[in-house]
Amino acid sequence: MNETITSTNFKFPKQTNVYRGKVREVYTIDNDIMVMVATDRISAFDHILPKGIPFKGQVLNQVATMFLEATRDIVPNWLIGTPDPSVAVGYACDPVRVEMVIRGYLAGHAAREYALGKRVLCGVTLPEGMKENDRFPEPIITPATKADEGHDEDISREDILKKGIVPQDIYEKMEAYTRALFQRGTEMAAERGLILVDTKYEFGILNGEVILIDEIHTPDSSRYFYADGYEERQAKGENQRQLSKEFVRQWLIEHDFQGLEGQVMPDMPDSFVDTITERYIELYEKITGKSFEKGDTSNISKRIETNVAVFLAEKGII
Repeated sequence: MNETITSTNFKFPKQTNVYRGKVREVYTIDNDIMVMVATDRISAFDHILPKGIPFKGQVLNQVATMFLEATRDIVPNWLIGTPDPSVAVGYACDPVRVEMVIRGYLAGHAAREYALGKRVLCGVTLPEGMKENDRFPEPIITPATKADEGHDEDISREDILKKGIVPQDIYEKMEAYTRALFQRGTEMAAERGLILVDTKYEFGILNGEVILIDEIHTPDSSRYFYADGYEERQAKGENQRQLSKEFVRQWLIEHDFQGLEGQVMPDMPDSFVDTITERYIELYEKITGKSFEKGDTSNISKRIETNVAVFLAEKGII
């Protein structure tokens, strides 16, 4: 049985803070460097599922690293390096409290809202007569306020600016970066026979400059369809073959859980945990074109602690 890492309690030299998110744990070093550990936790409907998913953190970290490196010509990002399969080290930025969600297709949350009869999402008017998973005429940006706990909430561009959540010049730069990043991600996905359906980007401010932070184009932050057979499936009204976390959400829905008050998180059988691992590895190999090399799971915490300490020392950070 592969060990998973679902929580950490590291004490790195010069550590000044630790933040525990839904699936990541972020250690701040000397106030300006972040050590981001991608755990094997998995969340859906803003709830942490009861079991860790072997190699999930490694998949997320390595996919995100690939795309961060591939988009540095579009926007500067926070990443310095990846000393461990499950760890990224980068600059601490002041995060912008808005997630930039961009959608090329009517899928997921947008499709569920559309099915309820809503035709305006985050201030964006949606065309009539669309079917689930249809392509939008042009990608739409549907921002969400970033919540430390609980649900992120949809918000319009107009409300963001009216409430002063983000200054207009910063927001316009984030919009431009979002569209350019989505275009690059779409092109890279197409080269691998995939469709980048929707995704989200997070930004921060470093020395007055807008910086791309967190992960990008991973199965946790993005939805992918297989391009092969997409048109035929749409014409027949069939479900699309996809590589994303949506199948986990669908499994939870089938087991009467959508994170609503009074609902009980279902128990996850080991067979379903194995399926999730397989799907994450499948996405890694499909999107990168490389075989996935499983990290040593005999003592993940010790492995991470050693690799990070060596990296920070070599970089002169500690």
